[in-house]
Amino acid sequence: MLTSIKPLQLIAAAVQDGVAVPEVLLPPGASPHNYALRPSDVRKVQSVDLLYWIGPDMEGFLPRVLKSRTAPSVAVQDLPGLKLRHFAEDSHSHAEEAGQPDEHDHDHRPGTLDAHLWLSPINARVIATKMAADLSAADPANAPRYQSNLKAFDERLDALDARLKARLAGISGKPYFVFHEAFDYFEDAYGLKHAGVFSVAAEVQPGAQHVAAMRARLQEVGKTCVFSEPPLRPRLAETLVAG
Repeated sequence: MLTSIKPLQLIAAAVQDGVAVPEVLLPPGASPHNYALRPSDVRKVQSVDLLYWIGPDMEGFLPRVLKSRTAPSVAVQDLPGLKLRHFAEDSHSHAEEAGQPDEHDHDHRPGTLDAHLWLSPINARVIATKMAADLSAADPANAPRYQSNLKAFDERLDALDARLKARLAGISGKPYFVFHEAFDYFEDAYGLKHAGVFSVAAEVQPGAQHVAAMRARLQEVGKTCVFSEPPLRPRLAETLVAG
């Protein structure tokens, strides 16, 4: 089995535990929004028996390669039973407010699908159930193991869900900032809401005016938290929160 991104690989690994280890296409830190496939990646996509990806709203580089693939490919964004979200009309970054380009604008236009869907416990369960069914059909000898692994995954997910709800219940009103509007499914599940998004192109260091505008926004809010993420250099987050 091959998955496009690490979160799907982790779900697949839980389902395949004790039978096989699923592969993942993207290396650590690579962005699924704009990844450039290597020849070895293309060969892997063409040869693997089962492939799982989020869909064209996430891995825009994959549809062209999948056209020539003959084995099954599952775009999990099309699975029945998912709880899907779409970017709202007010879904925009403070980078845009500061007159800076938003590198994710083409992915996060109002009304388009929010493809970061694995961060919903409901959706993670739907994905695992689909993987277990497909693996059981392709490998009947190990079907009982896949189904028992699915049950164990569901139980761990229930326990984690309860633990997160208990830990996050008291901070639902706390403001925080992110560098990428990727966490709305998680926020919806646990009653959280980011106060702003600082979308910055990973390969471009923002200018002094942009940084000053972001710092001013943080100072308006007061005590807060800023979450950075790869491939963005953490130095920018450190500069913003200094003092």
